[in-house]
Amino acid sequence: MIGRRFHKILNRVLVQKGNMLIAIFGLHLFDIGTRMRNIARTVVRMGNAGMEISMYQIGFRQITDAFHCLHPDIPKRAGAIIATSNTYAIHRDRLRYQGIEDRFRALHETALGLACQSRDAFGAGHVAGSMGPLVASYRPDLAPPAEEAADAYAEIAQIQAPFVDLFILETMASIDQAVGAAMGAGVPNKPIWLAVSVDDKDGTRLRSGEPLSELADALAPYPVQAILANCSLPEAITTAVPLLPHHVPTGAYANGFTEITEEFAQPGGIVDDLAPRADLGVDAYADHALRWIEDGATIVGGCCEIGPKHIQRLARMLDHEGHERTRELTL
Repeated sequence: MIGRRFHKILNRVLVQKGNMLIAIFGLHLFDIGTRMRNIARTVVRMGNAGMEISMYQIGFRQITDAFHCLHPDIPKRAGAIIATSNTYAIHRDRLRYQGIEDRFRALHETALGLACQSRDAFGAGHVAGSMGPLVASYRPDLAPPAEEAADAYAEIAQIQAPFVDLFILETMASIDQAVGAAMGAGVPNKPIWLAVSVDDKDGTRLRSGEPLSELADALAPYPVQAILANCSLPEAITTAVPLLPHHVPTGAYANGFTEITEEFAQPGGIVDDLAPRADLGVDAYADHALRWIEDGATIVGGCCEIGPKHIQRLARMLDHEGHERTRELTL
């Protein structure tokens, strides 16, 4: 769990304007092995850096080689301290849809190994094991009940545990989704961060329509050490951050899409169905993040379409504003 000392520091510095201890993480600085379109297509993508390799019918060795041809020091240069494995969509139900469920463990271990290599190339920092929603993102109506979902997350947690420093349960769009993930991901000595996706038009509510105010009581029985808002429009997340439960550290990381389309929200949807915003440059995104910090967030980063340059600019703006950025978390 997040150490008591670190938790106390977070709470103490919240009241010290201009001297806040901020943890920056760069989710999706690299995406390995889970963007699939047609059977056995794998796309390796380095965030928003414009480097993409599409490969068909290839083995995991080529995926690893391709990663090494890119820039494993991107997290270091960007200023992030957490590298997140791109295991978000590696669920049995999603792979079954593509006809490649037999690669479930191998895909996890490949992505986790690459995240660890990125951290090691950095020389410091942490690896977060990502777990996204079952079935489809943004569709809590399609998700299995919490008790059933917990079994799926428990299997993934056991695979990821030897590789990661913490788990991050991402884009949970309903209270039942969040509870199922938190219920299953409990592993000794592995902190759980849980991120919820809010309605793009009403940041006071989850995408399910449930109010954020109900989240704290629902998660109270589970060992969640940080609660974040993620993968929604930055404007919606600005509304959400003050409403997050504040008995634990809170955070935020928005996406850079214009909207979530109906095509993408179907099982098997891919990011090709989504369009990036043209008005969310590095300065604009950093301005949003500074607002989240003013409202109490102590963990900030970037989700889909937010790349290394955004994170780098955010880090520099935090330094300019006099905030203290932590280089290591006490987990």
